[in-house]
Amino acid sequence: MQVSETLNEGLKRKLEMSIPASELNEKLDAKLNELKDQVNIKGFRPGKVPFAHLKKVYGRSVMGDVIQETVNTAVQSSLTERDEKAAAQPEIDFGEDEAVLNEVFEGNKDLDFSVAYEILPNVELMDFKKIKIERPIVEADEKEVDEQFNAVIDQNRPFEAKDGKAADGDRVTMSFLGKVDGEPFEGGQSDSTPLVLGSGQFIPGFEEQLVGLKKGDKKVVEVKFPEEYRAEDLAGKDATFDVEVLEVETPAKVEIDDEFAKTLGLESIAQLREMITDQLKGQLDGLTRRRVKREVLDALDEAHKFDVPEQLVDLEFKGIWDRVMHDIEHHGRSFEDEGTTEEKAREEYRAIADRRVRLGLVIAEIGNKNEIEVTEEEHQKALIAEVQKYPGQEQQVYDYFRNNQQALAGLRAPIFEDKVVDYVIELAEVTDKKVTKEELIKLVEESEEEDLEPHNHD
Repeated sequence: MQVSETLNEGLKRKLEMSIPASELNEKLDAKLNELKDQVNIKGFRPGKVPFAHLKKVYGRSVMGDVIQETVNTAVQSSLTERDEKAAAQPEIDFGEDEAVLNEVFEGNKDLDFSVAYEILPNVELMDFKKIKIERPIVEADEKEVDEQFNAVIDQNRPFEAKDGKAADGDRVTMSFLGKVDGEPFEGGQSDSTPLVLGSGQFIPGFEEQLVGLKKGDKKVVEVKFPEEYRAEDLAGKDATFDVEVLEVETPAKVEIDDEFAKTLGLESIAQLREMITDQLKGQLDGLTRRRVKREVLDALDEAHKFDVPEQLVDLEFKGIWDRVMHDIEHHGRSFEDEGTTEEKAREEYRAIADRRVRLGLVIAEIGNKNEIEVTEEEHQKALIAEVQKYPGQEQQVYDYFRNNQQALAGLRAPIFEDKVVDYVIELAEVTDKKVTKEELIKLVEESEEEDLEPHNHD
């Protein structure tokens, strides 16, 4: 096999390769000899087919397999010898001369082809001890604990029948039939649904129109679905609901004591407060984590500037742009409505794609150099957590991941990324700063205005 380099610019490479016809013919004969004991050809006993006849019948198709296997092996061998790793699948060009290719398939001519690819860049990692991180810390507010505590009490407060008109805080049990343009829509009907007025569980404007109704009353409720409604076919549309009130109940008095806590499956009211405090602390810690992670990623992005493979950026940009176009078309908006132009938006999202790819390569290099790995136990926990997001469909979701190795591998990426971020945080200079919850939320929102999370290219 002969190999010569014809392009070496930045990350781009191109090789001209030639495989002798003698090598292809030798491999062809070996495969045909393996085949002769397996095929059944009319007029010949198994294993007794003359080689020349076998070659005439199967030679061309087997040569196709030989060429594919030989080319793949040759390309991989060349990359290994050159100590290069292709960023994506190399592009192989056999030329367009059919007469020449036919001669190759007949075993009469050497196979000449070109291979074009981009290599993964060498990533020189920074000194992580130079990274400075300001970690925003929020302590759980007793006032918020009280609010959450009272909300739990209200949500679990018993109700008792009421003869009068429904008011805010009362629970109305109703039947309803929803319509758009006078036609019922899927999921818009119920024979008996309880609703606490003022809870905000239904479409904006719905609950207010039930205030003042009594048991047995009927009313046509007029509403407009929000533009961001989860069902795309209903988003932004006017609708009516034919409502009949089946029952009106008012909150009953309740003793807030350990006996009440036991109705919630807890031992005491003190345990309820402790649980709420822990939940709030977990939420705040989660926000802090998101902010610190963004600081780490920004620092890694700033310190690692190198060319990235265009193929990977193109692929990343396509995924981003497809979602952007879907959102714009779905909401009937334009780039001008968003205060930009398509050209400017393309430029901005291209930069995001470039950052994602670069950070993915940096994170992969940090993990590889420091032997950071995702354990099988961590992977299984991630799979179980994903399955549990779909109650009633657990088996189908589990089977999907088990039968889709790419999706299963995708569960490893965020775990790997978080472990790398934790590794960097351990080495970085971290300073804690007390802030309010509002300030923390604002910091997180500001840092997540664009989806700049990396996509790993291990």
